[in-house]
Amino acid sequence: MNQAIEIKKNIFWIGVNDRRTHLFENYWPLPKGVAYNSYVIIDEKVAVIDTIERSRMDDYIESLEATLNGRKVDYLIINHMEPDHSGAIKALLCHYPDLTLVGNSKTFPMLENFYGVHTNLLEVKEGSCLNLGEQQLNFYMVPMLHWPETMVTYLPKEQLLFSGDVFGAFGTLDGGIFDDQVDLEYLEEEISRYYSNIVGKYGMPAQTALKKLGGLAIRMICATHGPIWRSHIPEIIAKYDKWSKYETEEGVVIAFSSMYGHTEKMADLIGRFLAEKGIKKIRIHDTSKTHPSYMINDIFRYKGVILGSCSYNGGIFPTMETLLSELENMGIKNHYLAFFANKTWAGGALPRFTQFADKMKWEIVAPHADASGSPKSQDVEDCRNIAYAMAEKLKA
Repeated sequence: MNQAIEIKKNIFWIGVNDRRTHLFENYWPLPKGVAYNSYVIIDEKVAVIDTIERSRMDDYIESLEATLNGRKVDYLIINHMEPDHSGAIKALLCHYPDLTLVGNSKTFPMLENFYGVHTNLLEVKEGSCLNLGEQQLNFYMVPMLHWPETMVTYLPKEQLLFSGDVFGAFGTLDGGIFDDQVDLEYLEEEISRYYSNIVGKYGMPAQTALKKLGGLAIRMICATHGPIWRSHIPEIIAKYDKWSKYETEEGVVIAFSSMYGHTEKMADLIGRFLAEKGIKKIRIHDTSKTHPSYMINDIFRYKGVILGSCSYNGGIFPTMETLLSELENMGIKNHYLAFFANKTWAGGALPRFTQFADKMKWEIVAPHADASGSPKSQDVEDCRNIAYAMAEKLKA
């Protein structure tokens, strides 16, 4: 049985770890697993804040029942309807059929569509309050972080923010549940990869939410994934502020697609020429080996992006197409860009790269390099020009 952990008097974490799921949302790799965090407040009324993914439902219900010691749940607060947080709703209703489901006007159509639930609903709006006895819950809407119904719940007496997916992270909670009990260095990439791939498309809504919540006194941030923040709150807020403004640091991501190694040679040449000009943070990714989530995470971090692809059936290589489509969908801003390509006879990747550049509106720093087979002396010079121009832009 999972053991509930008291995070404040009569407020408990009742989350679970998932080390078995390979892909989050059936797409994003989970090499370090993921935690699903739910919370319960025991007052004159009992409120559960979000539930968990249904694969661990038995452990979750057992932990909740042990924590409540015979009491019933009065309210279920639904900050976010995604099934990794709403997956235990029907199970809760089976155990506590009289509970009231608390959400906003955009929550309830999803609730009915997902689970067929349409009774015992309490609609809250921006600034609504719900009294539990000694504690009071305040609700704030944060639409598109990262679904339209998303809201957060604030406990003013304890200055706790139940933030849903915001400020979350991939990775299980291996022993500790607070930020000062876990190895944040070990989780660093999983924190940023979570933001860049799950929340990253919604930079403007994130900025709106940060401004809205900025006036709240916050002593603890209780997200639905990853550690509970209590010692590094300014740091995680600062990271979200930076990431959602698309602020970057000096460095270059080179992503390439190569069947027989010729395009990869060009990537290595560009990397070497960047190093000659003093660029140290160079990340070279083979799109056929590296999942897009890791490349996207690096692109969120570094200002320079150089993309290369061999031709494939007259067009661009499929794994590069996947990366381009992901980046277009996310609408990431504020980068420098260059391209290199390779073909054996005709066609190739450059028309698709041009289309990508037109859509993204990133500044192109140099003419593209376009080789046929193994890079020749002119191709080497074209790669050098790309690298030097990118370094000059980054150093300016």
